[in-house]
Amino acid sequence: MSRPGGPASATARRGHAQRSGAFARRLDAHAARIERLCPPRGAGVAASALIILGSIAFGVVRGDHLPVVVETLNDLRDSAANMAGFNITGVALTGNKQMSREEIFVTAGVTGHSSTLFLDVADARARLKTNPWIADATVQKLYPDRLQIAVTERVAFALWQKDGRIGVIADDGTVLEPYFSRRFVALPLFVGAGAAIRAKDFQALIARYPDIRDQTRAAVLVSERRWNLRLKNGIDVELPEDGVAQALDRLVALDRDKKLLSRDITLVDLRLPDRVTVRQSDAAAATREEALKPKKPKKGGNA
Repeated sequence: MSRPGGPASATARRGHAQRSGAFARRLDAHAARIERLCPPRGAGVAASALIILGSIAFGVVRGDHLPVVVETLNDLRDSAANMAGFNITGVALTGNKQMSREEIFVTAGVTGHSSTLFLDVADARARLKTNPWIADATVQKLYPDRLQIAVTERVAFALWQKDGRIGVIADDGTVLEPYFSRRFVALPLFVGAGAAIRAKDFQALIARYPDIRDQTRAAVLVSERRWNLRLKNGIDVELPEDGVAQALDRLVALDRDKKLLSRDITLVDLRLPDRVTVRQSDAAAATREEALKPKKPKKGGNA
C-alpha cells in the first residue's frame, strides 16, 4: 500500500485537479454561450413598445383613422408654427369671379389653423386646379404671415344637355357645373353626346348667320356626326354632315325670298345638296288636303 502523502497520492491529486479544471472550463464555455443568447437589458421593454405601436398603427389603418391622425398631427405642427409668429393673418386673392373666397380657401386647404411655415404651395395649387372653374392658379407665401393666391377662371360658354340633364360648359368642353343655374339662362344650348367638345367650332360657324343664330333655341348633335337646329318657333332644321355652311346659305336665301321659316311647317331638311324638303304641320297639311278636294256642285243651280 502507498503511504499517505507518497508519490501515488500526489499523482492522484494532480489528476483530480486536472479533471476539475477541465470541467470548470466547460461550464464557463456553456455560460458564455447562454449569455450570448440572452437579450440585452431593456430589450423586453423595447419589444413591448414596438408591439404596442404596431397594434396602434394597424388599428389606425384598419379603422380608416389615418387621415384623422395625420390631420391632428398637422394641426399640432401648425399650432407650434403659429405660436412662433407664422400664422396666416391675411390673404391677397385675385382673379375669382365665379368662386367665392371661402370656396377657394376650402379647395386650397387653407384653414384658420394653417401656417406659412408648413403650407405646401404646390399642393395648394394642385388642389385648386381640381376645381373645373379654375384653369390655372398660383400660390405664394409672403413670410412671415401673408399669403397671395391668383386664379385664372374658365368662362361659361354654353349649356349642354345630355341624358336629360343640363350643365354649364367652358369653350373647351369642360363641365363647369353639372346642373343648370339661372344666371346662365342666356347661354346657347347644345344637346347630345359629344356636343360639348364640338360646341365651340359650331357656334363660331352659326355666328356667321346672325338671323339663324338668333332664331335658334338649341343645336342638337345627331349620332355625333351632324347637327340639327331646333328653332324657337318649333321648326327643326336638319343639316348635312358635310357642307354645313352651304346648307345654311340656302336656308338664309329661302327665308329671305320665300319667308320659309315664317310658314306653318315643322321641318326643313337640308341634308341633300340638290334639294330642300319641307314638312308641313298637321294643321297646315289638313288645310291643304281640304283645299285640294274636288268641289261638289251646289244644288239649285241654273238650268
